Amino acid sequence: MPQYAVHRNRNAATKARFPFLLDVQTDLLEDLGTRVVIPLTHATVASKRGAMQTLTPVCTVEGKPYLLLTPQLAGIPTKELGPPIGDLSHDRQTIMAALDLLLTGI
Repeated sequence: MPQYAVHRNRNAATKARFPFLLDVQTDLLEDLGTRVVIPLTHATVASKRGAMQTLTPVCTVEGKPYLLLTPQLAGIPTKELGPPIGDLSHDRQTIMAALDLLLTGI
């Protein structure tokens, strides 16, 4: 599974709130059976809470703005990810800045 691929959230309990999952795990570790993902939520919903721009940047998926909920980073079994529906590798710098802030405070 490619890093920075966007997948539809197949979890019935959370997919309304987090319709997409962004795979941020390196492809070098694809044999693990799990992937590290960032949930995405509708940017219009989250903007009402005053999101931190670097930690929770906005990216476009299927022509609509979505907020990356970097603080909700999670590991999930690979089998729970459906096929990729998009790619955010062009936003790599923004995504890595969010992860850096979350993990190192920089």
